[in-house]
Amino acid sequence: MAGARQETRAETATADREIVISRVIDAPRELVFEAFTEVRHLSRWWGPEGFTTTTQSFEFREGGVWDFVMHGPDGTDYSEWISWTEIAPPERIALLHGESRDDPNAFESVLTFEPDGAATRIEMRTVFPTKELRDEAIEKYHVIEGGRQTLSNLAAYVTEIVRKGAEG
Repeated sequence: MAGARQETRAETATADREIVISRVIDAPRELVFEAFTEVRHLSRWWGPEGFTTTTQSFEFREGGVWDFVMHGPDGTDYSEWISWTEIAPPERIALLHGESRDDPNAFESVLTFEPDGAATRIEMRTVFPTKELRDEAIEKYHVIEGGRQTLSNLAAYVTEIVRKGAEG
C-alpha cells in the first residue's frame, strides 16, 4: 500500500510539468508498437500535420539514438534528438527528447501501448524539467495540438497498413 501512495505523490510532484495525450488506434498493439521501432515507419507518420522528417541516424535499442530533422510546413528545420531509455515490447517505450545530446531542456516521455479489444490505446506522458519549459512548449510550440496531430498521423498510417493487409 505504501508503494501506491508513493507513486501517487510522485505523479503529483510532476503534474505541473507534464502533458498527457492518448488515443485509441484501430490496429493491433504489436503493429502500433512496430511503427515506433523501425525508421521506415517513423519517417512516414512522425510529426504534426504538414511536417516531414529526415533521419540522420537511427538505432532502436536502449541507449540507442534517433537523430533527425523535422521540416515545418513554413520551411523551418528543427533539429531533434531522441535517446531510447527503456524498451519493453510491445507495451512501453521511454525516451529522452531534445534538440541535441547535450540539450539541458530535454524532456522525458513514456509511451504505453495497451490492448483495447482489437484496437490499441496509446498514451504519451511527457515530463519537462520545469513548469516554465512545459508552459513554453504549450504556448510557443503548441505541443498538445502537435502531439494530437502526430498520434492522428500514426493512427492513419497503421490503419492503412491494416486495410491493405486485409485487401491483400
